[in-house]
Amino acid sequence: MVVQTKLLDINRSTLYYRPKSEAQKKMERRQKVLEEYLKRPYYGSRKIAKVLTRKEDKPVNRKAVQADMRKLGIQAICPKRNLSRKQHGASIFPYLLKDLEPAHPNQVWAIDITYVRLKRSYVYLVAVIDVFSRFIVGWALSLTMDNGFVLEALQKAFIYGKPQIINSDQGGQFTSVDYVKLLKDARVQISMDGKNRALDNVFIERFWRTVKWERLYLTEFTTPRQLRGSLNTYICEYNYERPHQSLHYQTPAEVYFAGRKLLELACG
Repeated sequence: MVVQTKLLDINRSTLYYRPKSEAQKKMERRQKVLEEYLKRPYYGSRKIAKVLTRKEDKPVNRKAVQADMRKLGIQAICPKRNLSRKQHGASIFPYLLKDLEPAHPNQVWAIDITYVRLKRSYVYLVAVIDVFSRFIVGWALSLTMDNGFVLEALQKAFIYGKPQIINSDQGGQFTSVDYVKLLKDARVQISMDGKNRALDNVFIERFWRTVKWERLYLTEFTTPRQLRGSLNTYICEYNYERPHQSLHYQTPAEVYFAGRKLLELACG
């Protein structure tokens, strides 16, 4: 056999090659799908198919990857869609900020929720901002979208005082009975964005952009505890150290506390 293969100039192993069965190919692909998922559990079938196509230098069918993921019982970890979905029959309040230019701290606050991606999951972040000074008066994290962490952030914010108006979108957390009661008991007027009007809450949206680009996109956080520590450090820096262009390069804290002192003197 050795002599014959040398004379024919072929690799002897090719004589023993047996083509893989479809079942073997499917099992191997499924194993590769699982490996990619374990590396990046936030990837769906489309991205996994693209990654495998590049690695193997041949097309990998997305539908086949979807079937593998169903068989393995896995799916991409992702946040709930539409964080602002309102509850059926919820009380919707009018938008009170049209043509209103805040003149002092604690006149208008804004509150909103976003999500933050961890290495293998997501958490939800709520923040409350004083619109006049851009000072973050309260924030909290949660693994779920129940309204407990929203109430926690408000209670923290109330340590600094209470606003005349607080603005939010029409999400279920902000139309819940507990949220509305907490604000009404505190004699805070409730304002809500119009439907599909994200720019009504533009100041908190700008803060999301800032914190994501300056902190959240730069680090891959593994645990909520790690994220909480990093956010605590960043928000302290944002409030007390980071000059804000729209505040003539003062910090939010300088404007917030100076404005409160002036208001207290004026109200005597």
